[in-house]
Amino acid sequence: MHQEGFHPPVEQYLRVAYELTEDGIPVMRARIAERLGYSGPTVTVMVRRLVAEGYFEADERELHLSPKGLQVAEGVVRKHRLAERLLADVIGLAWPKVHREADLWEHVISDEAEAHIVALLHNPATCAHGNPIPGAGVTPPSTRPLSVARPGDQVRLERLTETVEVDIETLVYLDDHGFRPGACAEVKDRSPDGTLTLAINGVAMAVTPALGAQLYVSDPSGHCGPGATAALPPEKATRLRGR
Repeated sequence: MHQEGFHPPVEQYLRVAYELTEDGIPVMRARIAERLGYSGPTVTVMVRRLVAEGYFEADERELHLSPKGLQVAEGVVRKHRLAERLLADVIGLAWPKVHREADLWEHVISDEAEAHIVALLHNPATCAHGNPIPGAGVTPPSTRPLSVARPGDQVRLERLTETVEVDIETLVYLDDHGFRPGACAEVKDRSPDGTLTLAINGVAMAVTPALGAQLYVSDPSGHCGPGATAALPPEKATRLRGR
């Protein structure tokens, strides 16, 4: 459950600012409005309030989370990403749907429930889309955008940016081709416009430069395969879903 004194709209703004920063995108009112689907004036009023209450520090163009705001944002992001793992790994909700569902869950998970979820999932390091869970205590692997890959490269998908997480159509496309965090692929071709052709378990998949810039990959090592980031062994996840 959200901390006493906070409510979902405040948490939403702080989480979006955290995620924009994580993706290397300047935190501006217009970007927040795009992510949340709110009007410019609505965002301006709320941001002014959050600055006054000490959650944001503002300069002429950008907003920055204050230490106070960062602490709240990390807590919300942690609950959101744990909720994604619970929904995907245990409940079995379709992968493209877990982000939107977790948007609802993040506000109602108490600290006590969070501790039980962590134990159930064996303290997962990442969410269902490969992004690190704050407080998990794991150093993320070194990654690079898929868009810089060249023919012959072997890559392992590590994470998707928030821009992709909120795009259901793109998530379905990736899911249909088995290209989820943990999956490995070979870059077979690169067209003049930068579009990549990947081979994933023998299936061809095209990735535009715009999409490739939102997918972060590493050099393969160890197990590769859709869902390789899952915290639970498949047999345990199956058993839990059957309860």
